Amino acid sequence: MEFMMIICSILAVLLGVYVFVFQFLKGFNEWYYVDRLGKTQYPLPPGDMGLPFLGSLPAFLKAFRSGDPESFVHNLFSKYGKIGIYKTYLFGSPCVIVCSPETCRRVLTDDARFKLGYPKATTILAGRTSFHNLSGSEHKRLRRLTTAPMNGHEVLSGHIDMIEGIVATAMEEWASTNKPVELLTVFRRVGFEIITKIFISSYSEAVISSIKNSYSDLSTGMKSQVINLPGSAFRRGLKARKELIKIFQSILEQKKEIIANNSNQTEAKKDLMDLLLGVRDEEGRGLEEEDIIDILIVLMLAGHESSAHGATWAVIYLSQHPEVLRKAKEEQVEIVKRRPSTQKGLSLDEIRQMNYLSMVINEMLRRASLSVSLFREAKEDVNLNGYLIPKGWKVLVWNRSVHMDPELYENPKQFDPSRWDNNYKPKAGTFLPFGAGGRVCPGSDLARIEISVFLHCYLLNYRVELLNPECPVTHLPIARPADLGLARVIKVT
Repeated sequence: MEFMMIICSILAVLLGVYVFVFQFLKGFNEWYYVDRLGKTQYPLPPGDMGLPFLGSLPAFLKAFRSGDPESFVHNLFSKYGKIGIYKTYLFGSPCVIVCSPETCRRVLTDDARFKLGYPKATTILAGRTSFHNLSGSEHKRLRRLTTAPMNGHEVLSGHIDMIEGIVATAMEEWASTNKPVELLTVFRRVGFEIITKIFISSYSEAVISSIKNSYSDLSTGMKSQVINLPGSAFRRGLKARKELIKIFQSILEQKKEIIANNSNQTEAKKDLMDLLLGVRDEEGRGLEEEDIIDILIVLMLAGHESSAHGATWAVIYLSQHPEVLRKAKEEQVEIVKRRPSTQKGLSLDEIRQMNYLSMVINEMLRRASLSVSLFREAKEDVNLNGYLIPKGWKVLVWNRSVHMDPELYENPKQFDPSRWDNNYKPKAGTFLPFGAGGRVCPGSDLARIEISVFLHCYLLNYRVELLNPECPVTHLPIARPADLGLARVIKVT
């Protein structure tokens, strides 16, 4: 009995010490980031700065690993009210989370007071002159110079035959093997082949393989802590970036030589790298090699990842909802029936006539929320809804929370393309799959076209049998089925 009392006393003391230390550390973090600001004109948003170095990361990981990622923000609602703006410490920085449509819109469209604010590893590995790091006039100039080469009607139209050919060949191969495939894995391969042809045309398999391997390490490094030690993810990311620079530099030199020796090179034969080499601003200035390489590094990574995840989720949702699948297929059949006999393959005009498929893609983008948050940083002290966002603090535009808000979308967990009926236009700030304002994703049009072509080929000629239809979802770093969409692809005869 006496021994048990001693054990209980020791445990009570240890618990007391733990509580004291825990509260002391939380208090220190609050003092370091908040109290040291002194008296401010406006209060900071309510919230919790968490523990030193970790902040709210344990709560974030717990929510996203639990299968209920919305619980992270819901806990903020329950503690501080649904005011849509909260302070915390996350991803290595003091920050403010915004998750109401109007507040999200204000942050994303106010380039004068907010700049991009990605975590440090991302900004380093993306490159000094990438879209991730430029702001103000430099960013606007880069957007002007790259918009036409990436999103012009003629440019997008020129990609469709190539995309359809690659997708058709790949799907035929998946079906012919009669073996299960991981949809995300094979869509990644297809997406990478497409984006490579668009950006740098055709090069040897060895070069393409080297680029692909480097991107795997680069992507992991961008999501890591900045720990530059042998074997660390960030160190591998740095090595991958150097390898990509070396490869792209070599390709650039070859292209410059071709251009110099062949002034009659036709537009139809030009890839994005060719077009970026030729663009000029109002003053006749073009892009530096560093600019072009940084643009390619980021856009090639984002380009194949977003389309692969989008196509995977679209196919999964369609297979889970037979009535939606039926309507989507009927639309594709009608589009082919209306096609002139002289036309071979899809056209951009046909893709823009796919009203129901566009609704399916919108609902996929809302339901899957391929990004958890959009990253910004306050350039100066900002008064937002009566609260202070201190200069240098990150602002996390929590678009996932907006997309899953039952006050904005009835039964938000339900995949329901009909919510987009009658050309429904979402209110500003309520639909943010590609961001908003002057920094909306420059590759969004291309991504939607890629997904549309994927689904066109799939709906007309194939069906999918998911091997694990109730497979749980892994939400980090991007929402995906835990089995990567393991399925049989079956050709419809």
